[in-house]
Parts: sequence; C-alpha cells; structure tokens
Amino acid sequence: MNQRGSCPRLWVKWFVNPFMLTYGKRSKIRRSAIMNVSPINSFILGQESIIEHYVTIDNGVGHVHIGDHSRIGIHNTIIGPVFIGNQVILAQNITISGLNHTYHDISKPIVKQGITTSPVIIEDESWIGANTVITSGVHIGKHCVIGAGSVVTKDIPDYSVAVGNPAKVVKHYDPCGQQWKRTR
Repeated sequence: MNQRGSCPRLWVKWFVNPFMLTYGKRSKIRRSAIMNVSPINSFILGQESIIEHYVTIDNGVGHVHIGDHSRIGIHNTIIGPVFIGNQVILAQNITISGLNHTYHDISKPIVKQGITTSPVIIEDESWIGANTVITSGVHIGKHCVIGAGSVVTKDIPDYSVAVGNPAKVVKHYDPCGQQWKRTR
C-alpha cells in the first residue's frame, strides 16, 4: 500500500497542512479527518468550528470555506467549491460536492470527458440531516432544515424545511405570523 513513499498522507499532514490550513481560534480538526487540501485553492475553518472524525475534505477543484461555530459531523465528504456559513450543523454521512462529471459524448468513457464545478452554498444557521447528498450548484438559504436522507438538487429558499429525493420544500416560516406553514 504505502511502498517507498507512494502515499504521502502523513508527510502532508505533518509538514504541509500546518502551513496551508487556515482556521480560527478554538477550532478543532480531529486526527482521523482526511484533509486533501492543496495550495491551489483555499481552505478556511472559522472560529470554534469542529471537523469530526473520518471527515474527508478535498479542495483540489475549488475553495472550501467553513464559517464560525459550525460542526461537520462524522464521516462527511466535502469536495469544493463549498461555502458553509456560520453556526451550520452537518449531521453524519453527508456528501457535499461542487464537482460533477460531464457526459456529452457516448463514444467516450465518462472518466475521459472532463468535469464541471459549481459552488455549493449553505447559509448561516442551517441544519443538514444525516445521509444527505447535496449536488453541485445548490444554494441552501439561511435557517433551513434538510431532512435526513434527502438528495438536494435544487436551491432551497431561506427559512425552509426540505425533505425527500429529490428534496422538496414542505414547510416555510411565515415571519408575519411567526409560525411554520406547510407548503403541500
């Protein structure tokens, strides 16, 4: 597996990442997190934010920014470009990817057709449930809740609850009445 330096993960973790990772005061990145960060794109972790065990973060194709007081749960995968706001909670086993493969020419294998990137944006104080998948180009507004197991392929407006595959808004907060209203 790691013969004669073929996998430089430990070397990168010990000697390169400390100079490339930008993170705020009292933030934590657990030891088992896999930080595939490169100097080409930025990685920023805000103050008092936590990246839990077995999280994979890859900024090879786009920036990854995580705001203040946010929590990235166990076994999540984040592939940039991804921008996560302040006080966001990501439960476990979530995949967020700003990367997508193209498939225009059926005579070529998909792996040889290139990729596209489009940023994923999760605004402040949102909560993403376990086992959710968020695809490239999605914008999730502030104060949103995404139900467990959802597949988010389209934008979710502020103050919404969305569930399902594909995720659909089922509740929206009414600021005048100060209550949640069903949309179905």
